[in-house]
Amino acid sequence: MASLRQLDAEARSQTRGIEAQTGIEMTAKTLRTEDRIVLVLRHLGIERAHFAACMARDWAGLLSSYPDLVSSLTLVSPWGFKLGALRGNASRLLIISGDQGRPAEEVRRAVQNLSGATVINLNGYFSTNWADVIADRTDTVGSAITAFISGIARRQADRAVTLPESEGKVAGISYSIKGSGVPLVLLPLALAPSQWQPLLPVLNKSYCTITLGGPALGAAAFLEARRPGYLRVVRSLIDETRLRPGEMVLEVGCGSGVILRWLAEYTHGKNRIVGIDVNRYLLREAATLVLKAGIQGVIELQDGNAESMPFPDDCFDVTLACTVMEEGDADRMLQECVRVTRPQGRVAVLVRSIDMPGWVNLPLEAALRRKAEAQSGNAQEQGCADASLYSRMYKAGLKQVIAFPQWATFSEGERLEYMEERIVATLTAEETAEWRQAKAEAEADGTFFITQPFHCAVGTKP
Repeated sequence: MASLRQLDAEARSQTRGIEAQTGIEMTAKTLRTEDRIVLVLRHLGIERAHFAACMARDWAGLLSSYPDLVSSLTLVSPWGFKLGALRGNASRLLIISGDQGRPAEEVRRAVQNLSGATVINLNGYFSTNWADVIADRTDTVGSAITAFISGIARRQADRAVTLPESEGKVAGISYSIKGSGVPLVLLPLALAPSQWQPLLPVLNKSYCTITLGGPALGAAAFLEARRPGYLRVVRSLIDETRLRPGEMVLEVGCGSGVILRWLAEYTHGKNRIVGIDVNRYLLREAATLVLKAGIQGVIELQDGNAESMPFPDDCFDVTLACTVMEEGDADRMLQECVRVTRPQGRVAVLVRSIDMPGWVNLPLEAALRRKAEAQSGNAQEQGCADASLYSRMYKAGLKQVIAFPQWATFSEGERLEYMEERIVATLTAEETAEWRQAKAEAEADGTFFITQPFHCAVGTKP
């Protein structure tokens, strides 16, 4: 097996060659997500492709900076809309979404400004960020995508390609190639556990499918972008557990491992740390980042469901669950957290809050401020995203429960942009004008920030 140093050297050598082919100078300032994707496609000799994606961070730059590269764009359970990038491309846009809850409302609001877009509603479906939409609606989604791309490809006379089946990595993005036909690039599907896998056998028959991944894309990149505001909240949670050197820690729903890696650094490697997640896609990205950080001797990653964990009773001194109890049966998850924690061990939980206001540090009129700071979000019917967390902790058998709401502050970066986008999408034209004026004033003196509220609690197992 190649060493990390060898892999890094190979990546640098490959990057220099690709720079020469594409004319893209790969520096810290210019290597945007869209540049990375272009480097992959140029490496494969592809000049134009159809794209299917979920998260706006992955596709918006392509449409803005490289519109000629995109034959069509399919958004499956879209997470975020960049209307400025989409408006001039609506005729080659397909949106597939459930018809339930906030995701459906966001799609309906967006398509009002996207005349000519094709929209497929999945009847009776709640397409949250973590919904396994391809596994749940394989035939419907597959038929919609193939019919849409076939029509676009015929009109544009897109050229079919045949590439050898292979895997590789370019500019921090991994790729996997299968099938032949017009190129179809598959970008990550947010937190969906199965990603594109259930649909690949169908797509591979019609297209040259290029599945992209890596920590620079999708939910992995988004989860990593929570630093540092989110980790300040997590640190307060950990401090309340009174974690001691040598104690074993479990994080339930570890995602890309951002908390695991921070915790390994925070404890100076003096604690064994285990992370589980039901999402194997995110676990692979977490493993890549752990290896890159050189802390694989401290952190163990394992496939596991929070509602039925693969551990015997009384294993861990501290069990941690951060923003995962919104996504399933919260009471069952808490019961499992208590079960795998040793007597006198601590269970620490953090959930997003939809029952507390956030804070937008802008000079807004009172009515607009209330609207901007109101919280709404997705939670499963049996999930927890409110102050019921505190009573649930007691009902699960925990004692000495410490309850403390917190707010994470974001003053720059992708997370701030995402939060602002979701707020502005709900505003009228007049309210948007007021927002922009207030934002300009705050940015002029460096005081613009947005906070996100969380409910936090730590309890002791008797």
